[in-house]
Amino acid sequence: MKPPSKKSALAAPCESRLVQIEKPIYGGAFLARVEGKAVFVPMALPGEQARVRVTEEKRGYASAEVEEIIAPAPQRIVPACPHFGICGGCAYQHANYGAQLAFKQAILRETLERAGVRAPEEIRVLAAEPWQYRNRIRLAFNAQGNAGYRGRGSHNVVSIAECPITAPLLVQAALACAEVAQQFAPALRPTGVSLFCNQNESALLATIFAGNAARARFDEFSRAFAERIPTLAGTELAIEGHGSQQPRTVARWGATSISYRAAGFDYRVDHGTFFQVNRWLVDTLLDSVTANQSGALAWDLFAGVGLFAQRLVSGFHRVLAVESAPAATAALAHNLSGTKAAAVKAETLAFLRGNCHGERPNLIVADPPRTGLGGEICALLAAVAAPALVYVSCDPATLARDLRTLIASGYAIQSILLADLFPQTYHLETVVHLQRAQVSI
Repeated sequence: MKPPSKKSALAAPCESRLVQIEKPIYGGAFLARVEGKAVFVPMALPGEQARVRVTEEKRGYASAEVEEIIAPAPQRIVPACPHFGICGGCAYQHANYGAQLAFKQAILRETLERAGVRAPEEIRVLAAEPWQYRNRIRLAFNAQGNAGYRGRGSHNVVSIAECPITAPLLVQAALACAEVAQQFAPALRPTGVSLFCNQNESALLATIFAGNAARARFDEFSRAFAERIPTLAGTELAIEGHGSQQPRTVARWGATSISYRAAGFDYRVDHGTFFQVNRWLVDTLLDSVTANQSGALAWDLFAGVGLFAQRLVSGFHRVLAVESAPAATAALAHNLSGTKAAAVKAETLAFLRGNCHGERPNLIVADPPRTGLGGEICALLAAVAAPALVYVSCDPATLARDLRTLIASGYAIQSILLADLFPQTYHLETVVHLQRAQVSI
């Protein structure tokens, strides 16, 4: 007869447990334990005692929702947004801003240490006003045509009336877009909208997503939208792709780009082009990456529209800005025209394969997507052996992985800056300055 198995401490989902919240973890939740097993609890705070309901159990951890905070932490505050907790956009509005910054410092340090990367004693923090900072948002439309964000832990659309972390123009435009779209249904039935404004909200671009080629009356729709939002410079209609397919633009109205002023430069930014999202911190982020850098040659990898490359021109005789995204390459070439910088239309990996044994740059700036650099790019950077490397990361896990490889290849960390480009959320940006310990000639 088979012996009875030991019952799990969390055998029954939906069962309530009294837990002590220990610390924040990356992703927005907080860690508690039941009989040694990790329990991830959003909407809690370190030091709190809470009654939680287990919603999911895995072999190595469980997820739970707060039913009641028995003993609140002193850092707990009333969230500024009425949608907080239901909307999936923010994770930390229930904590004061100083606590949020401390959470992110602790998460970054622990993530690095877990990967075997020893962080400097001081991780400096770059922060600014934590509200109305976003210059870009994407919303979905529900079956009733209301605009909103995806719900926390679900694909449901949470209709919004406000969004305190976003430039006010974007919220106004999102609500106006939903109202105008109702007037043009069923000829045009959007599934979502992406909105981007410049630093002072004087110009706006909108991408309207739809499930089919709903081109009928798009110009008329755009004109009606612009009547409601006079700062709307241009719109495009994009058909949603299936699976991994990218959306396909099928119609445009008005301008295809707007001008964004940052650190004394005017950048052309086109529809769908990546640009740093925090309008309060763009200038100081530029300073943190490029200040006191000079030499004969600099490379800006994953250059986007040339945010860093344009600034590097003042300190280097030549700058190569490498970018492959179709939405960005034309704007990059435009932004660098007439300067000592050249736009290179190429994947970073392909560029490094072809240039790792050529002229060595004095500085490399790399600002990859969340997937990070990866093993081959790190190996090629080691072969190039630039004396200075600045890594701008938006994901601490891939950053830690890549730093471990770069350090093993001969680089040493000089400084780490946590740039809080995403207040109220768990996301964080990191700027790491590295120097080559020994440069072979």
